[in-house]
Amino acid sequence: MTLKIYNTLTRKKEDFQTLEDEKVRMYVCGPTVYNKAHIGHAMSAMVFDIIRRYLEFRGYSVLHAMNFTDVDDKIIHRANELGVDPFELAEGYIHEFEDDLEALNVLQPTIKPRATQEIHTIIAMIEDLVKAGFAYPLNGDVYFRVRKDADYGRLSGRNLDDMRSGARIEVDNRKEDPLDFALWKSAKPGEPFWDSPWGPGRPGWHIECSAMNLHHLGEQIDIHGGGNDLIFPHHENEIAQTESLTGKPFARYWVHNGMLQLGGEKMSKSIGNLVSIEEFLSHHTSDTFRIMLLNSSYRGPLTYNEETVAQAERGLERLHSALRPALPEAAGAAEPTLTALQTQMEAAEAGFIKAMDDDFNSAGALAQLFELVRSINQARAAGASNGDLQPAQTLLRKLSGVLGLCLEEKTSQSGGGADPFIQLLIELRQELRKEKLYPLSDLVRNRLAELGVILEDSKDGVSWRWQ
Repeated sequence: MTLKIYNTLTRKKEDFQTLEDEKVRMYVCGPTVYNKAHIGHAMSAMVFDIIRRYLEFRGYSVLHAMNFTDVDDKIIHRANELGVDPFELAEGYIHEFEDDLEALNVLQPTIKPRATQEIHTIIAMIEDLVKAGFAYPLNGDVYFRVRKDADYGRLSGRNLDDMRSGARIEVDNRKEDPLDFALWKSAKPGEPFWDSPWGPGRPGWHIECSAMNLHHLGEQIDIHGGGNDLIFPHHENEIAQTESLTGKPFARYWVHNGMLQLGGEKMSKSIGNLVSIEEFLSHHTSDTFRIMLLNSSYRGPLTYNEETVAQAERGLERLHSALRPALPEAAGAAEPTLTALQTQMEAAEAGFIKAMDDDFNSAGALAQLFELVRSINQARAAGASNGDLQPAQTLLRKLSGVLGLCLEEKTSQSGGGADPFIQLLIELRQELRKEKLYPLSDLVRNRLAELGVILEDSKDGVSWRWQ
């Protein structure tokens, strides 16, 4: 089956064909670093991490760029509130976000450009747009002539005459057209600035990503991604300024993830309904959040509440259950059991690929993993040995890894030093049961459960695991 990707630009799923064979150039809009990153940022980072991992699984070499907007009105305002240097503020949050990505098991992007490191490229691009008549200087500012782009609005599906100035576009009656957007902003007192042909100033938001793309990935890329809140005006403006300059289609596929919602509202810094990545990971694992995301379509909204977290943790526990060792007295499963397990392994891998090839249908792929889990657990209950289980467990880890799941086993705080004592208590419990001293045997089981040790009885013996 051919990999298909939903393209926001055409509003349909399309066969995935790269500009170069087996190579993918992917640019994803990163955060504006003026505060701690929240789990809405985690959602977007994980979506494109899953896409990247699957493309690499399918044999592509992925050049993945994710930018940091480290100079911006919000950064300057926040720095002024705190009485700190805006560059130092941004630098601190960049390092925090990189630590967050690592804690979330998100692969670090190949390239992580920053706006402040691309000023030369940005100025050169603006100069070329002015020379070509697509932009005009105005008292130290430079604006893009939106009506010079005949196709403006095709990404968002908006009619130019019905549009209003979008987010981060300041109303300026001096402009030729109210919809013209800033490429360069003249410096205000106390703001950071760089020298330019139009005087001291700093870049507008939209030109940053176009310049970074042009510098690091070239005139055309395969995938441009980000949250669907960036479709207009940010990505619309990127297309306008980039394609006006190059005369070529900017990105072959525009891919957008849905928003994370808390209490029915989009999670955002401006609203203030935030759960930081740091806060989430203090109570849950990165796999828990990833299962939440995998259970839904990346293009739709993701509701965050206690119910969805609990559901994800139950699903994660199911995956962990398949990785437990064979029962203590297991002598090996019968041939029909092993044949059924092998058949399910083949079906799971084929089904996993089929689902992910359909616009990264992670919920469908996850369903295949759960079917494999069911077969592994059935084989274990039927007496399969560790050797019998190992191939299926290896496949489960492999496919889970493609989705970015760690599936780390829980261990005791003692680092495994308690294991011999737990085994001794299990043997004591078995002796108590033989003597029909059931209240005492139940006491052992219950006290172990209080310590996070779960016992599982079967006809072949007793196994245990950390809760």
